[in-house]
Amino acid sequence: MLSDVQKAMLKELTGVSDFSKGAFNIRANGASAGRQSTDNIRIEPKSGGAGLDIYIAPGVRDDHVRIPVVMTESGLKEEVFNDFHVGEGAIVTIVAGCGIHNCGCDDSQHDGIHRFFIARGAQVKYVEKHIGQGDGTGRRLLNPVTEVHQAEDSLLEMEMSQLRGVDETERTTTATLLAGARLMVRERLLTGGHERAISRYAVSLDGAGATADIVSRGVARDDSLQSLDLKISGNAPCRGHTECDSIIMDRGHIIAVPTLEAANVDAQLVHEAAIGRIAGDQLNKLMTLGLTPAEAEARIIAGFLR
Repeated sequence: MLSDVQKAMLKELTGVSDFSKGAFNIRANGASAGRQSTDNIRIEPKSGGAGLDIYIAPGVRDDHVRIPVVMTESGLKEEVFNDFHVGEGAIVTIVAGCGIHNCGCDDSQHDGIHRFFIARGAQVKYVEKHIGQGDGTGRRLLNPVTEVHQAEDSLLEMEMSQLRGVDETERTTTATLLAGARLMVRERLLTGGHERAISRYAVSLDGAGATADIVSRGVARDDSLQSLDLKISGNAPCRGHTECDSIIMDRGHIIAVPTLEAANVDAQLVHEAAIGRIAGDQLNKLMTLGLTPAEAEARIIAGFLR
């Protein structure tokens, strides 16, 4: 039986409270709290370890699967391996993410390792959200690892957000793209206190016409740290673009490390980066409309991370 706290986190992670329709797996405090397969999407537990194999049938149109994780037990640490096998020509949305509510004194940690095997012509939208809650002294730790393998003419759109309460996170994303494959990543980060958020991306464009567009937006407040390491390797006639836009506040610390590696004369690779403070004229304009300084600041940050 899920607690009210767990139900509230599930709603925030997935956007729904009714899981009766569609394929899903809910993981709560290290165990399955509900699972459902459909004719188009089959979810099977891995033998001999924590994790799932999710099989999405070829040719599926506009289907979805949800695999959220919630943790409310202080001191719980787990590592979970999920593999997504997306059939040729399928169009599917995958909603994941983890919420940790820690009211105890021990650290709680979830390390999710996701591998995507996306067949020719398939289109995948992947939404991953991380949230941290609870007034305990134990830390909330999340370390997602994402490994992507895209076949010819496939598309993967990734939306990742972490907007509060996670004390430490290390995100590692690797991807290999064959001819005509497309990868789009949109990452949003908001850190405060002494939180640390580290993101590493390594994308290899191995086929003619492969493209990657990776954009990260972050706001570092208080004494928090954000570090972003973006690498795109162009090994064929391809196009790659990375962008890092960050707002630094208080005593925050932001590091942006772009790496572009071209091994083909027709590889077109571009990086953009900007780190700065909130402009005074933006604050003044909103304050003239009746907002307090804190309200104006919050409005600007919300718009920036949208």
